[in-house]
Amino acid sequence: MQDNETHKQSDFSAFEGTRPVQDKQRFDTEALIPWLAANVDGFSGPLTVEQFAGGQSNPTFKLVTPARSYVMRAKPGPAAKLLPSAHAIEREYRVMHALASTDVPVARMLALCEDESVIGRAFYVMEFVQGRVLWDQSLPGMTPAERAAIYDETNRVIAALHTVDVDAAGLSGYGKPGNYFERQIGRWSKQYVASETGKIDAMNRLIDWLPQHIPHAQNARVSVVHGDFRLDNLIFHPAEPRVLAVLDWELSTLGDPLADFAYHCMAWHVDPSQFRGIAGLDWAALGIPDEAAYVKRYCERTGFAIEGDWNFYLAYNMFRIAAILQGIMKRVVDGTAASAQAVDAGKRARPMAELAWHYAQKVEAKA
Repeated sequence: MQDNETHKQSDFSAFEGTRPVQDKQRFDTEALIPWLAANVDGFSGPLTVEQFAGGQSNPTFKLVTPARSYVMRAKPGPAAKLLPSAHAIEREYRVMHALASTDVPVARMLALCEDESVIGRAFYVMEFVQGRVLWDQSLPGMTPAERAAIYDETNRVIAALHTVDVDAAGLSGYGKPGNYFERQIGRWSKQYVASETGKIDAMNRLIDWLPQHIPHAQNARVSVVHGDFRLDNLIFHPAEPRVLAVLDWELSTLGDPLADFAYHCMAWHVDPSQFRGIAGLDWAALGIPDEAAYVKRYCERTGFAIEGDWNFYLAYNMFRIAAILQGIMKRVVDGTAASAQAVDAGKRARPMAELAWHYAQKVEAKA
């Protein structure tokens, strides 16, 4: 994770730095100290706790001691109304611990606490990784060559993730068997309905449309999928175009790698003002590859081929995002949102759903 002063660029820096712990996310620091002393090698207080400004779902804290800093991810405070299958921080811990022995860069896991009697919620502790989080995907202040190197490294890392040997990594049971798209569409449809605060017609149309247009995969692949792989979920080396850690594994599972990769590629289709996109920018002048070149390089690295209509993959992922954003809006209404930026995020559910429906209609136009 990054320190307060490591990044000060762009309007997308809403999740940077730390702040005092929000009242609704407070816990008993004094109760945490003996647990850390018993379970984290080398831990020694005194301890101060700060909250990272990001973390729409699972609040993330910086644990500061005189010798070193740590990062703690936890379930939301006890007052939160948790949706089914959400906030499973023990899964985040498991997947990062397993990936430590692969080519996928992850923070080192230090300890997991599933005993909610310690501080009132489950949590885990990992190392604090010092580096750059690049919030603005247009990478202001860099040269075209520097931007190209950052994008190529990002491509390398997601390709490495999708080619991890699931069995060798000990993750064969990390996801459910069966059709990944059917499961995910069903899951996010239910999550949307459970968090609905107002009718979004495009979402209801997508809930009906998506299951009927799932691509028929000739070669069903099962990979570890991140679920939220984007530039600002990576920590880069302070001076090199090299990823030190992939963050935020809350949505990870086993599934179709092309679905995960298409989510990552949404950036080329989303306006910068909407959801961390680069649509409409002069990619060639910036040194950023266009989507076709980026997809080609991924396929070269993985040996995969795109099956079905790419627009379906985009529509599906935009639907997912809309459901997630609606979940954030529900937490705003319930008063349990973990981030001060939650209201703005929640308001983006409707336009994202409408964009998803736009791409669904592109599939229909080719039928």
